[in-house]
Amino acid sequence: MKEITYADFEKIEIQIGTVVEAVRAKNIHKPAYRLLIDFGAAGIKKSSAQITERYTAEELLGMQVTAVVNFPAKQIGKFISECLVLGALDDEGVTLLTVSKKSENGNRVA
Repeated sequence: MKEITYADFEKIEIQIGTVVEAVRAKNIHKPAYRLLIDFGAAGIKKSSAQITERYTAEELLGMQVTAVVNFPAKQIGKFISECLVLGALDDEGVTLLTVSKKSENGNRVA
């Protein structure tokens, strides 16, 4: 594992957002959802997430998730992903990192 400094960590903007739309992506190599996530004052951002093995679109609606919001946008097929939803990866797939109690959209993870 490569160490980083606290100053490096401070550059990463991780925020809480609420999934307001989840649609199964079509015509892509790996199954994924296209998500719209409300980050409050930071606005609504798009994300592509390969989480179809653990979540249905219905489960995702209204879920509060954590995401890196200050990466540059990334083209994934015909879709532009504007944030990276965070999760724990194991042999079964990805488990999203969420909050244990409701949090205001846009709150920063510290």
